[in-house]
Amino acid sequence: MPRGAAGGGRQSAPPPAGGTSDRDQALAPPVAVAAVPGCAPGFDADQRSGGNGHTVALRDIHSAVLETMTTYLLFGLFAATLLGIATYHKRALTFAVVGLGLVLSVKLSTPDFYLLQHAEHEWRTLLNLGGLLLGFTLLADSFERSGLPETLAAVLPGGRKGAFLLLVLVAVISSVLDNIAAALIGGAAATRLFKGRVHVGYVAAIVAASNAGGAGSVLGDTTTTMIWLAGGRPIEVAEAAIGSLLALAFFGGFASRQQDRLQPLVKATGPGASIDLVQILIVVAILAGAILANVLLGFPALGVWVAILAGGLFRPLQWQLLPGAARGTCFLLSLVMSASLMPVQSLPPASPGTAFGLGVVSAFFDNIPLTALAIEQGGYDWGYLAYCVGFGGSMLWFGSSAGVAISGLFPEAKSAKNWLRHGWHIGVAYVIAFGGMLLLLGWHAGALHKPH
Repeated sequence: MPRGAAGGGRQSAPPPAGGTSDRDQALAPPVAVAAVPGCAPGFDADQRSGGNGHTVALRDIHSAVLETMTTYLLFGLFAATLLGIATYHKRALTFAVVGLGLVLSVKLSTPDFYLLQHAEHEWRTLLNLGGLLLGFTLLADSFERSGLPETLAAVLPGGRKGAFLLLVLVAVISSVLDNIAAALIGGAAATRLFKGRVHVGYVAAIVAASNAGGAGSVLGDTTTTMIWLAGGRPIEVAEAAIGSLLALAFFGGFASRQQDRLQPLVKATGPGASIDLVQILIVVAILAGAILANVLLGFPALGVWVAILAGGLFRPLQWQLLPGAARGTCFLLSLVMSASLMPVQSLPPASPGTAFGLGVVSAFFDNIPLTALAIEQGGYDWGYLAYCVGFGGSMLWFGSSAGVAISGLFPEAKSAKNWLRHGWHIGVAYVIAFGGMLLLLGWHAGALHKPH
């Protein structure tokens, strides 16, 4: 009991004006203070905020753990898909489709994923890629029927020199056209020039030549076009041609020797083959349609198919080729869609090592989202980036759209083991050419000059 409340003690001092005495405060009912939440002098509010903060912290930890587990699961499923494709190449389409289904089912279970929104973002890329793969299959057939491969046999020298120059020609074509078209044209020409006996190492070299040629041109590959549209100067992208030339000189020599041992190029003698000018015009129209539709509409597949249907009025189209090409198309689109669902939001800091790593990853992972992340991050030497993401996918048959397309002409190339075993020179060329670029050019990080 307070001392002022005793009967024989001192009298308590009078309360100050407008205030309350200690006795009044002590006798005040505590319920009155706590009756209105938030009106208590600190105790109730602090207690409640502490409880809520603890709950929020637990919720954040739970969300972070769940997000981490989901990320590992998604990458695990994608890695298992690629491993299945590499191991059982005859069932590559099955693994790609099933892998996409599993990845999509996991992604749909996450609260922040909306399938329609994702499809709205990806449909143009998928439709373009599918249209080009199917359309360029008919392009390769028209080229083969035009008589130009036989003419090349008369123009190109025999032996290893002729095989090497064919790879150079593929790279030149790819620098002004799409790399898929260049690879299919090169494959069709090789089939005729080498009488149907084409070495797997040489098939891989055709793909590598098409990717190398496109790496130094803003029109030769989707990734270089992305860099250009984002503000990269064509002269900066053209630096990738240095790496492409070094790589071509290395793998081209080994691949030409492999092909010459299996089936040499025999220089044609006697009267030249008859040239079908209509088929040549169809080939030119398809290529021109792809370029114009890409520049004007950003939709090259539309221009390809308009030219194909128009050409069908003058020469019959080989529609029977499309079912086989459709399997390869479904395979690649499934991989591209799975890759787009991977939670890749950031990259390591821009450096030569990061650019080199992106090239290696692009052999397994679609290079379009990787390029988009690199552009958003900035700070790269854009010639290096163009070389790495453009040429790096050549190291595996499913690492680039050109590789998937040409595997329809050469089914024996659909084996990661055979590709790595016989096309070993491509991976070595990638490393040597990258080192050569560093020695000759150095690393000069530059900003993108985005148009106003």
